[in-house]
Amino acid sequence: MEIVQEILKGNPSAMARAISLIEDRDDQAQEILKGIFPYSGKSVIIGITGAPGTGKSTLVDQVVHIFKQKKKKVGIIAVDPTSPFSGGAILGDRIRMMRHSSDKDVFIRSMATRGHLGGLSKASSEAITVLEAGGKDIVLVETVGVGQDEVEVVKLADLILVVLTPGTGDDIQAFKAGIMEIADVFVLNKADAPETEKAERQLKAMLDLGMDQVDVPPIVKTIATTGENVDFLVRRIESFAGNQKQKLKAARKKRLILWMLKDTIHEKVDQLIYQNIKDAELKSYVDQIYNRETDPYTIAESFIKKLKEA
Repeated sequence: MEIVQEILKGNPSAMARAISLIEDRDDQAQEILKGIFPYSGKSVIIGITGAPGTGKSTLVDQVVHIFKQKKKKVGIIAVDPTSPFSGGAILGDRIRMMRHSSDKDVFIRSMATRGHLGGLSKASSEAITVLEAGGKDIVLVETVGVGQDEVEVVKLADLILVVLTPGTGDDIQAFKAGIMEIADVFVLNKADAPETEKAERQLKAMLDLGMDQVDVPPIVKTIATTGENVDFLVRRIESFAGNQKQKLKAARKKRLILWMLKDTIHEKVDQLIYQNIKDAELKSYVDQIYNRETDPYTIAESFIKKLKEA
Protein backbone atom coordinates (compact mmCIF):
# COMPACT_ATOMS: atom_id res chain seq x y z
CA MET A 1 0.00 0.00 0.00
CA GLU A 2 1.25 3.46 -0.86
CA ILE A 3 0.25 4.90 2.53
CA VAL A 4 2.45 2.28 4.27
CA GLN A 5 5.48 3.36 2.24
CA GLU A 6 4.77 7.02 3.00
CA ILE A 7 4.52 6.30 6.74
CA LEU A 8 7.87 4.50 6.63
CA LYS A 9 9.33 7.61 4.97
CA GLY A 10 8.05 9.69 7.90
CA ASN A 11 5.42 11.54 5.88
CA PRO A 12 3.31 13.42 8.48
CA SER A 13 0.23 13.55 6.23
CA ALA A 14 0.31 9.78 5.81
CA MET A 15 0.72 9.27 9.57
CA ALA A 16 -2.19 11.62 10.27
CA ARG A 17 -4.36 9.83 7.72
CA ALA A 18 -3.52 6.43 9.18
CA ILE A 19 -4.37 7.51 12.74
CA SER A 20 -7.70 8.95 11.53
CA LEU A 21 -8.54 5.62 9.87
CA ILE A 22 -7.59 3.81 13.09
CA GLU A 23 -9.80 6.07 15.20
CA ASP A 24 -12.70 5.55 12.78
CA ARG A 25 -12.10 1.76 12.82
CA ASP A 26 -11.94 1.86 9.03
CA ASP A 27 -11.31 -1.42 7.19
CA GLN A 28 -8.08 -0.01 5.72
CA ALA A 29 -6.61 0.55 9.18
CA GLN A 30 -5.92 -3.13 9.78
CA GLU A 31 -4.04 -3.55 6.51
CA ILE A 32 -1.96 -0.45 7.24
CA LEU A 33 -1.09 -1.73 10.71
CA LYS A 34 -0.11 -5.13 9.29
CA GLY A 35 2.21 -3.39 6.83
CA ILE A 36 3.97 -1.12 9.34
CA PHE A 37 4.07 -3.39 12.40
CA PRO A 38 7.43 -5.04 11.55
CA TYR A 39 9.03 -1.57 11.58
CA SER A 40 7.72 -0.55 15.02
CA GLY A 41 8.94 -1.20 18.56
CA LYS A 42 12.17 0.81 18.54
CA SER A 43 11.04 4.15 20.00
CA VAL A 44 11.25 5.20 23.64
CA ILE A 45 7.67 5.70 24.81
CA ILE A 46 7.20 8.15 27.67
CA GLY A 47 3.85 8.38 29.47
CA ILE A 48 2.98 11.65 31.19
CA THR A 49 0.11 11.54 33.65
CA GLY A 50 -1.29 13.56 36.54
CA ALA A 51 -4.35 15.49 37.61
CA PRO A 52 -5.76 18.38 35.52
CA GLY A 53 -4.01 21.69 36.09
CA THR A 54 -0.59 20.27 36.92
CA GLY A 55 0.90 21.74 33.75
CA LYS A 56 1.40 18.51 31.80
CA SER A 57 0.99 20.05 28.35
CA THR A 58 3.32 22.96 29.08
CA LEU A 59 5.86 20.51 30.46
CA VAL A 60 5.56 18.32 27.34
CA ASP A 61 6.16 21.42 25.19
CA GLN A 62 9.40 22.15 27.08
CA VAL A 63 10.54 18.50 27.01
CA VAL A 64 10.04 18.41 23.24
CA HIS A 65 12.12 21.59 22.93
CA ILE A 66 15.03 19.92 24.74
CA PHE A 67 14.77 16.73 22.69
CA LYS A 68 14.73 18.79 19.51
CA GLN A 69 18.00 20.42 20.58
CA LYS A 70 19.38 16.87 20.84
CA LYS A 71 18.31 16.20 17.21
CA LYS A 72 15.64 13.71 18.22
CA LYS A 73 12.50 13.09 16.18
CA VAL A 74 9.49 13.33 18.47
CA GLY A 75 5.89 12.16 18.28
CA ILE A 76 3.23 13.41 20.70
CA ILE A 77 -0.11 11.79 21.42
CA ALA A 78 -2.17 14.13 23.56
CA VAL A 79 -5.32 12.38 24.74
CA ASP A 80 -7.97 15.03 25.30
CA PRO A 81 -11.51 14.92 26.69
CA THR A 82 -14.19 13.99 24.17
CA SER A 83 -16.39 16.79 22.88
CA PRO A 84 -20.02 16.06 23.84
CA PHE A 85 -21.11 17.61 20.53
CA SER A 86 -18.77 16.26 17.86
CA GLY A 87 -17.22 13.26 19.63
CA GLY A 88 -13.79 14.64 18.78
CA ALA A 89 -10.94 15.88 20.92
CA ILE A 90 -10.95 19.28 22.59
CA LEU A 91 -7.63 20.52 21.27
CA GLY A 92 -6.28 22.33 24.33
CA ASP A 93 -2.95 20.50 24.16
CA ARG A 94 -2.27 21.51 20.57
CA ILE A 95 -2.79 25.16 21.47
CA ARG A 96 -0.06 24.94 24.12
CA MET A 97 2.34 23.23 21.69
CA MET A 98 1.87 25.54 18.71
CA ARG A 99 5.56 26.48 18.47
CA HIS A 100 6.33 22.90 17.37
CA SER A 101 3.38 22.52 14.99
CA SER A 102 5.35 23.44 11.86
CA ASP A 103 8.45 21.40 12.75
CA LYS A 104 8.90 18.50 10.30
CA ASP A 105 10.52 16.34 12.98
CA VAL A 106 7.70 16.82 15.51
CA PHE A 107 4.32 15.16 15.01
CA ILE A 108 1.48 16.21 17.32
CA ARG A 109 -1.83 14.39 17.46
CA SER A 110 -4.74 15.09 19.77
CA MET A 111 -6.98 12.07 20.26
CA ALA A 112 -10.37 11.90 21.94
CA THR A 113 -10.97 9.41 24.76
CA ARG A 114 -14.39 8.61 23.21
CA GLY A 115 -15.56 7.29 26.54
CA HIS A 116 -12.56 5.01 27.12
CA LEU A 117 -11.62 4.84 30.80
CA GLY A 118 -8.17 5.27 32.29
CA GLY A 119 -7.23 8.57 30.64
CA LEU A 120 -6.35 7.06 27.27
CA SER A 121 -7.93 6.67 23.88
CA LYS A 122 -8.72 3.11 22.75
CA ALA A 123 -6.66 3.72 19.60
CA SER A 124 -3.60 5.07 21.44
CA SER A 125 -1.52 1.90 21.20
CA GLU A 126 -2.07 1.65 17.44
CA ALA A 127 -1.26 5.34 17.01
CA ILE A 128 2.03 4.69 18.82
CA THR A 129 2.74 1.94 16.27
CA VAL A 130 2.26 4.46 13.46
CA LEU A 131 4.64 6.98 15.03
CA GLU A 132 7.26 4.31 15.71
CA ALA A 133 7.10 3.08 12.12
CA GLY A 134 7.32 6.72 11.01
CA GLY A 135 10.79 6.96 12.56
CA LYS A 136 10.11 8.86 15.78
CA ASP A 137 12.87 8.36 18.34
CA ILE A 138 10.70 9.52 21.23
CA VAL A 139 6.93 9.16 21.60
CA LEU A 140 5.29 11.19 24.38
CA VAL A 141 1.81 10.07 25.49
CA GLU A 142 0.02 12.65 27.60
CA THR A 143 -3.11 11.38 29.32
CA VAL A 144 -6.35 13.27 29.61
CA GLY A 145 -5.92 14.19 33.28
CA VAL A 146 -8.93 12.37 34.69
CA GLY A 147 -7.41 11.95 38.12
CA GLN A 148 -6.54 8.88 40.15
CA ASP A 149 -7.64 6.27 37.61
CA GLU A 150 -4.93 7.20 35.11
CA VAL A 151 -3.03 3.95 35.39
CA GLU A 152 -3.81 2.61 31.90
CA VAL A 153 -0.78 4.53 30.59
CA VAL A 154 1.47 1.96 32.29
CA LYS A 155 0.44 -0.52 29.61
CA LEU A 156 1.80 1.72 26.86
CA ALA A 157 4.97 3.35 28.13
CA ASP A 158 8.60 2.43 28.76
CA LEU A 159 8.81 5.25 31.30
CA ILE A 160 6.09 6.99 33.34
CA LEU A 161 6.29 10.60 34.54
CA VAL A 162 3.73 11.50 37.21
CA VAL A 163 3.28 15.27 37.36
CA LEU A 164 2.22 16.86 40.66
CA THR A 165 1.97 20.45 41.85
CA PRO A 166 2.50 21.87 45.35
CA GLY A 167 -0.31 23.39 47.32
CA THR A 168 -3.20 21.62 45.57
CA GLY A 169 -3.32 18.39 47.55
CA ASP A 170 -2.09 16.36 44.57
CA ASP A 171 0.98 15.25 46.52
CA ILE A 172 -1.35 13.47 48.95
CA GLN A 173 -4.14 12.53 46.53
CA ALA A 174 -1.71 10.62 44.32
CA PHE A 175 -1.27 7.92 46.92
CA LYS A 176 -4.93 7.04 47.31
CA ALA A 177 -4.88 4.84 44.21
CA GLY A 178 -2.34 3.31 41.84
CA ILE A 179 -0.45 6.43 40.79
CA MET A 180 2.44 5.90 43.23
CA GLU A 181 3.08 2.39 41.95
CA ILE A 182 3.32 3.33 38.28
CA ALA A 183 5.69 6.31 38.54
CA ASP A 184 9.28 6.00 37.33
CA VAL A 185 9.89 9.72 37.90
CA PHE A 186 7.85 12.20 39.94
CA VAL A 187 7.81 15.72 38.52
CA LEU A 188 6.96 18.42 41.05
CA ASN A 189 5.93 21.15 38.62
CA LYS A 190 5.24 24.83 39.39
CA ALA A 191 8.15 24.60 41.81
CA ASP A 192 8.22 28.38 42.28
CA ALA A 193 5.17 28.05 44.56
CA PRO A 194 5.84 28.76 48.27
CA GLU A 195 4.53 25.31 49.28
CA THR A 196 7.11 23.46 47.16
CA GLU A 197 9.52 22.42 49.91
CA LYS A 198 6.68 21.17 52.10
CA ALA A 199 5.18 19.22 49.20
CA GLU A 200 8.57 17.64 48.42
CA ARG A 201 9.03 16.58 52.06
CA GLN A 202 5.54 15.04 52.13
CA LEU A 203 6.17 13.22 48.87
CA LYS A 204 9.51 11.83 50.07
CA ALA A 205 7.91 10.72 53.35
CA MET A 206 5.14 8.93 51.46
CA LEU A 207 7.66 7.21 49.19
CA ASP A 208 9.84 6.15 52.13
CA LEU A 209 6.81 4.59 53.81
CA GLY A 210 5.35 2.92 50.77
CA MET A 211 8.29 1.65 48.73
CA ASP A 212 11.51 -0.33 48.89
CA GLN A 213 14.44 2.09 49.18
CA VAL A 214 16.07 0.64 46.07
CA ASP A 215 13.00 1.36 43.94
CA VAL A 216 12.14 4.89 45.13
CA PRO A 217 11.51 7.06 42.04
CA PRO A 218 13.44 10.34 41.82
CA ILE A 219 11.65 13.66 42.34
CA VAL A 220 12.47 16.41 39.85
CA LYS A 221 11.29 19.96 40.51
CA THR A 222 10.44 22.01 37.40
CA ILE A 223 8.85 25.29 36.35
CA ALA A 224 7.39 24.40 32.97
CA THR A 225 6.28 27.95 32.12
CA THR A 226 9.92 29.12 32.08
CA GLY A 227 11.58 25.80 31.25
CA GLU A 228 13.55 25.82 34.50
CA ASN A 229 15.14 22.45 35.30
CA VAL A 230 13.46 20.72 32.33
CA ASP A 231 16.90 19.95 30.88
CA PHE A 232 17.71 18.07 34.10
CA LEU A 233 14.42 16.16 33.79
CA VAL A 234 15.33 15.12 30.24
CA ARG A 235 18.73 13.90 31.46
CA ARG A 236 16.91 11.83 34.09
CA ILE A 237 14.68 10.38 31.38
CA GLU A 238 17.66 9.52 29.18
CA SER A 239 19.53 8.00 32.13
CA PHE A 240 16.55 5.84 33.09
CA ALA A 241 15.96 4.70 29.50
CA GLY A 242 19.64 3.97 29.01
CA ASN A 243 20.05 2.08 32.27
CA GLN A 244 16.92 -0.01 31.93
CA LYS A 245 17.77 -3.68 31.93
CA GLN A 246 17.03 -5.45 28.66
CA LYS A 247 14.72 -7.87 30.48
CA LEU A 248 12.63 -4.97 31.85
CA LYS A 249 12.51 -3.25 28.45
CA ALA A 250 11.31 -6.48 26.84
CA ALA A 251 8.68 -6.98 29.58
CA ARG A 252 7.25 -3.49 29.02
CA LYS A 253 7.15 -3.91 25.23
CA LYS A 254 5.45 -7.30 25.63
CA ARG A 255 2.89 -5.72 27.96
CA LEU A 256 1.93 -3.27 25.19
CA ILE A 257 1.70 -6.12 22.69
CA LEU A 258 -0.49 -8.13 25.10
CA TRP A 259 -2.85 -5.16 25.48
CA MET A 260 -3.02 -4.68 21.70
CA LEU A 261 -3.66 -8.40 21.18
CA LYS A 262 -6.47 -8.55 23.75
CA ASP A 263 -8.02 -5.38 22.34
CA THR A 264 -7.87 -6.76 18.78
CA ILE A 265 -9.40 -10.09 19.84
CA HIS A 266 -12.23 -8.30 21.68
CA GLU A 267 -12.94 -6.19 18.61
CA LYS A 268 -12.98 -9.21 16.29
CA VAL A 269 -15.31 -11.13 18.61
CA ASP A 270 -17.65 -8.11 18.82
CA GLN A 271 -17.73 -7.93 15.03
CA LEU A 272 -18.57 -11.64 14.74
CA ILE A 273 -21.37 -11.34 17.29
CA TYR A 274 -22.96 -8.16 15.98
CA GLN A 275 -22.60 -8.62 12.21
CA ASN A 276 -25.77 -10.76 12.06
CA ILE A 277 -27.78 -8.92 14.70
CA LYS A 278 -30.05 -6.17 13.48
CA ASP A 279 -30.86 -3.08 15.56
CA ALA A 280 -34.51 -4.12 15.71
CA GLU A 281 -33.49 -7.45 17.24
CA LEU A 282 -31.35 -5.72 19.87
CA LYS A 283 -34.24 -3.40 20.74
CA SER A 284 -36.48 -6.45 21.10
CA TYR A 285 -34.02 -7.97 23.57
CA VAL A 286 -33.91 -4.70 25.49
CA ASP A 287 -37.71 -4.72 25.78
CA GLN A 288 -37.67 -8.32 26.99
CA ILE A 289 -35.05 -7.55 29.62
CA TYR A 290 -36.89 -4.38 30.66
CA ASN A 291 -40.10 -6.39 31.16
CA ARG A 292 -38.12 -9.01 33.12
CA GLU A 293 -39.07 -11.71 30.61
CA THR A 294 -35.39 -12.63 30.44
CA ASP A 295 -32.05 -11.28 31.65
CA PRO A 296 -28.88 -9.88 30.02
CA TYR A 297 -26.80 -12.93 31.01
CA THR A 298 -29.10 -15.37 29.19
CA ILE A 299 -29.08 -13.18 26.07
CA ALA A 300 -25.30 -12.86 26.14
CA GLU A 301 -24.92 -16.62 26.53
CA SER A 302 -27.19 -17.16 23.53
CA PHE A 303 -24.99 -14.87 21.42
CA ILE A 304 -21.87 -16.82 22.42
CA LYS A 305 -23.63 -20.13 21.69
CA LYS A 306 -24.55 -18.94 18.18
CA LEU A 307 -20.95 -17.84 17.64
CA LYS A 308 -19.64 -21.28 18.67
CA GLU A 309 -22.12 -23.06 16.40
CA ALA A 310 -21.31 -20.87 13.38
